[in-house]
Amino acid sequence: QVQLVESGGGLVQPGGSLRLSCAASGSILSINTMRWYRQAPGKERELVARITVGRNTVYANSVKGRFTISRDNAKNAVYLQMNSLKPEDTAVYYCNADIVTEARDIDVYWGQGTQVTVSS
Repeated sequence: QVQLVESGGGLVQPGGSLRLSCAASGSILSINTMRWYRQAPGKERELVARITVGRNTVYANSVKGRFTISRDNAKNAVYLQMNSLKPEDTAVYYCNADIVTEARDIDVYWGQGTQVTVSS
């Protein structure tokens, strides 16, 4: 069984910073692409950023220059450094990863989500 657990969300003032973490555990052989999504109230879930095994990154236009995705392959972890936060960044943030299990199955796994609220 594979689990993704996020942490690091919270309440922050506009212009502030937060760092989200997501750690994968379980019967993992390898992890391919890792991603961060977010979903604001009344809106569809959207891709925020993704990072490949080779650390190639892609960002949504709305977060370019403010957010940085990174990963630690030894720890099966992905991070999202969020700077210059805006009220419109308020959402539940989810991590997501393509994981190859020890049974040689590959599937997409999701974390449970962590709330980020940007408000004064």
